[in-house]
Amino acid sequence: MVKVVIDEKRCTGCGLCVEFCPRHNLASCAQINERGVYPVETTTEDGCTGCKLCVLMCPAVAITLYRVSREEAKTP
Repeated sequence: MVKVVIDEKRCTGCGLCVEFCPRHNLASCAQINERGVYPVETTTEDGCTGCKLCVLMCPAVAITLYRVSREEAKTP
């Protein structure tokens, strides 16, 4: 299982990661951040396959992927 972490302070809201995600696991947030942009957020917790297309497409280097076990993913 893969955990997607998006640094909202670095995200520019360009939408490249949203466009290139093959599983449609990312979407623009409904609220504007402190920089005045709509950052990206994950739409599901378990939809990511770890393809890293979002990481490669992000010009702001705001996305990090972590491999986690299912038990770790359920822990808050």
